[in-house]
Amino acid sequence: MKVLITGFEPFGNDEVNPSYEAVKKINLSQSKHSINQACLPVVFHQALKVLYDLIEKHQPDVVICVGQAGGRTHLTIERVGINVDDARIPDNAGNLPVDQVIVPSGSDAYFSNLPIKAMAFEMNKIGIPTTISNTAGTYVCNHVLYGLMYYIHEKSPNIKGGFIHVPYIPSQATAYPNSASMDLDNIVRGLEFAIEAACEYQEDIKISHGTTC
Repeated sequence: MKVLITGFEPFGNDEVNPSYEAVKKINLSQSKHSINQACLPVVFHQALKVLYDLIEKHQPDVVICVGQAGGRTHLTIERVGINVDDARIPDNAGNLPVDQVIVPSGSDAYFSNLPIKAMAFEMNKIGIPTTISNTAGTYVCNHVLYGLMYYIHEKSPNIKGGFIHVPYIPSQATAYPNSASMDLDNIVRGLEFAIEAACEYQEDIKISHGTTC
């Protein structure tokens, strides 16, 4: 299968973004699938233009976008993207949308069609802390997840797509006291198993990853 996996450039006060640092370290030779890696800008709408161009170029069967979620302790596979931009900080072009819809003609939300629980199961099985997340935020990560699933819903329903958030890496966490982090090699290993599960599972599995609030 053909896979497109993307990370993001650094944003805010960070000099690195672990999402792309991990994506570009994925060992292509160990996978039986064809994997293309790319970096997206942390800019509303421009990120989607770049992503759509990559999809048109590579014609993938699976698209996994990866972003940074500083403060989270696990790799978190996102369940849903919502149709709103509500930025706490400006993007890398200075845009600061507040309560703006992403696609006026789109649905309120789109769910990932990746086998998210199977992916979490396989990643946890090898010792990489992973869980399902029910919010991708309202910044550029959610923007990209929503825009990806809108594209799939409208144009390419045969593509499987979704989003994974990764924690800070230790070198970043020193600037954020008491913040969680994960070793970059573990993030890379988790993403490699996520790719394999996304390609191999034709249907998701039924296991509990729900929350009580």
